[in-house]
Amino acid sequence: MPRTRVHNLFISLDGYAAGDHVTLDAPIGDAGRLFAGFDGRFIHGIGGVDAPVTLDRALTSTWAQGIGAEIMGRRKFGPQTGPWTDDGWQGWWDDEPPFHTPVFVMTHHPRPPIEFANGTSFHFVDGSAQEVLTVAQKAAGDLDVRLGGGPSTIRQFLDADLVDVMHVVILPIVLGRGVSPWEGLNGVEDRFTVESVASPSGRIHQFWNRKV
Repeated sequence: MPRTRVHNLFISLDGYAAGDHVTLDAPIGDAGRLFAGFDGRFIHGIGGVDAPVTLDRALTSTWAQGIGAEIMGRRKFGPQTGPWTDDGWQGWWDDEPPFHTPVFVMTHHPRPPIEFANGTSFHFVDGSAQEVLTVAQKAAGDLDVRLGGGPSTIRQFLDADLVDVMHVVILPIVLGRGVSPWEGLNGVEDRFTVESVASPSGRIHQFWNRKV
């Protein structure tokens, strides 16, 4: 049965996964240290990448395996708020967004889709977590749906009990403030079995799988 998955959710020791204020120069607000040392070349697998295969890089590569669609919040797509303007913005990724699947951007301001030659397409949809997930599942077919974030979007799906798998990466840094995926979700861990493995980099990878 297809699952709803979260991958490479980087979280500080004090529980924050993004900064408070997203701008053009700061895609995750003032929490840029979360991605220090992140090697995005490995999200599509280790083949053809001229670098050592480490534990962190190998686990990063599960991001793309078996995924047929993605859901993301509007702040992951861009810093804009309110009605869309005709400014030519197509996301943070220029002409090569890494998704290669339909991506459903949750927003109260729907707009026509944006399509790219590499198979990525952005669809701007308004609705509850369940409603958007149903649309994404139809697009994904027999494959899984990835929740790409940010943390507020992931929290919304956790609150609705719609998440089956999470790969959480705890980094040895303290941010002091930001946006947490856990806020208001007391006891959410009781729905999952949780396995952890530490890497030489100081990261702790946690795998949360829904209890059966």
